[in-house]
Amino acid sequence: MFRIYRRFSLVMTLLLMLPQAAWAAPPLAVVAGQQIVEAKIPQAVLQNIRYSQSPQKVRIVLDVSILPAFTDNLTENPDQLVVDFKGTVNKLSARQKIFDDPVLNSLELTEVEPGKQRVVIDLKRPATYKVFTLTNPNRIVIDIIKDYDQKSEVEVAPGVKYTSLLRYKQTGPISAHIIDIAPEADYMIKTVLSNDAITGLERLQSMAERSKAIAAVNASYFALSGEILGLLKIDGEIVSTSDLDRTAFGLMPDGKIMIDQIDYLGSITLPDGRAVAITGVNHERGTNDLILYNNYYDSMTGTNEFGSDYIINNGKITAIAHGNAAIPPGGVVLSAHGIMEKTLVGLKVGDKIKITQTLGEKWDKTIDAISAGPRLVKNGSVFLTSKEEDFPSDITSGRAPRTAIGTTKDGHVILLVVDGRQQSSVGMTLLELALLMQEYGAVDAMNLDGGGSSEMVVGGKVVNNPSDGRERSVGNALIIVPKK
Repeated sequence: MFRIYRRFSLVMTLLLMLPQAAWAAPPLAVVAGQQIVEAKIPQAVLQNIRYSQSPQKVRIVLDVSILPAFTDNLTENPDQLVVDFKGTVNKLSARQKIFDDPVLNSLELTEVEPGKQRVVIDLKRPATYKVFTLTNPNRIVIDIIKDYDQKSEVEVAPGVKYTSLLRYKQTGPISAHIIDIAPEADYMIKTVLSNDAITGLERLQSMAERSKAIAAVNASYFALSGEILGLLKIDGEIVSTSDLDRTAFGLMPDGKIMIDQIDYLGSITLPDGRAVAITGVNHERGTNDLILYNNYYDSMTGTNEFGSDYIINNGKITAIAHGNAAIPPGGVVLSAHGIMEKTLVGLKVGDKIKITQTLGEKWDKTIDAISAGPRLVKNGSVFLTSKEEDFPSDITSGRAPRTAIGTTKDGHVILLVVDGRQQSSVGMTLLELALLMQEYGAVDAMNLDGGGSSEMVVGGKVVNNPSDGRERSVGNALIIVPKK
């Protein structure tokens, strides 16, 4: 009998030591004398439910007799917060609440099974929340946070950091993705063309994979043919030009970054000493154009018969064609139409042609360069150049998915992608983008192509949500690769 008493005392002592939430656990078997009985465990009673709303949060308070055990889970599609209470009895008459709030649609309280109550909070957009308990009196508090700022940081490689940012203000939710490359990192930014050629397009993830890049973002504006709508320079060679002087980023041999407006000047010198302006590089030839095609374009010029193509190797004309000339390895083709064709009419095979191209003394030293724009930040201040650079309203107006690049005072390079045109992220205006780049330390920054093209790949995976719902094939990319 003494042993039975000791066992009974031990069980009761353990029960008294358990927290209040444990009273909602299944009943324990208790030995009393020679008979086994079930210990009666009280259930929590939901006595009242209260609500309060503020610009920062919505608070839901459930008054309970004792604190029950609970689980909480945030779901997507639809966005809902589900909180389950075990060992509870609902004594409330009103079990549904419709909210007039930019974050919440409704709350519904149901019994999913005997002794298990469920609160389902239907959200209008993704939100952060907290569920916690208070005592004296016993309460369960659910806070739906309207203004939130969550960051998650991962070191992709030594000196290369990836940050995922979730933020909500009154303008709506924002999902942003940031790559920070320290100057001491053994990694650098490089430019890569889709399919390693101007013609055609390619997905960013594919470009990152074949380049063995640890990260990548989309870069220049482009046409559906793959032609780059702006200046592009790769490994010291000019790959594309623009008629407009727009903001560009340039990579110097020492790894430093420059951001400024630049101007391309190209010309050829004829055997008689005359200088003739080159009107573009690796573009479709138009009326009265003199276009230079090099090996970055494709194997053929794709030009029609209404002009003359001069094939040049080692500074000499080696052949003259009328439409779709082959671009020789290490050589170029000068394709002339209209007035330009008449200017070059006397040229023949064997004539020497001198080709001169410049971006200015400083920019001629760059290894890679990309123009896009407009500029966002200059010398630490917001500096938008939308009108000066003649950008259309579909780029400059409203909130949209955005991509940007910038450099900090101490030499860090910042790549940033903001999702947009979706419930989870409304996108940014150019001004908001400039302010976010400033927040991450950029003293100089520029806008890159955006919209459905805005994308970031880290470690071979697409980390953002492109607004098309899938990857869009683009014309080129900025990749992060080892310096060696």
